[in-house]
Amino acid sequence: MDSTDKIALIRLMRPEDSEDISRIYSVITKQSVNADFSKLIKSHAGSKNSVCYVAELDGRIVGFMISYILTLSFEADKSACIAIMGVDPGCMGQGIGAHLAAESLKFYETQGITRVYTSVKWDSCDVLSFFRTLNFERSDFINLTKKLA
Repeated sequence: MDSTDKIALIRLMRPEDSEDISRIYSVITKQSVNADFSKLIKSHAGSKNSVCYVAELDGRIVGFMISYILTLSFEADKSACIAIMGVDPGCMGQGIGAHLAAESLKFYETQGITRVYTSVKWDSCDVLSFFRTLNFERSDFINLTKKLA
């Protein structure tokens, strides 16, 4: 069986997955990650408001999705946000990201959440395209930023 024929196992993220997630993130961004990134991953893995999954293929983590429930926001209804996700570049195009998203969205539906948000850089065409295949569209919100120092 070719590796492209295999289906990734989607499971809840564990704190000990932080090293593999850091590796994938580093490969995608072409930047090294620091210890704070690993701590952040571990804190999300143990948080009751976070919904975090990893994808395993042949016992190796090849993707991740970190999202969380927004209990206080400008939105009146309880909602959720996909904060970050990544798939090992060698495994892209196999539906791993879609499987991770499906698992997260399925969980949110069981919680009565009707809106899920995410932020994407305007020039990240591949990421925008991915979310559009999941039927994400522009929201009524505008991301604002303020640069400090």
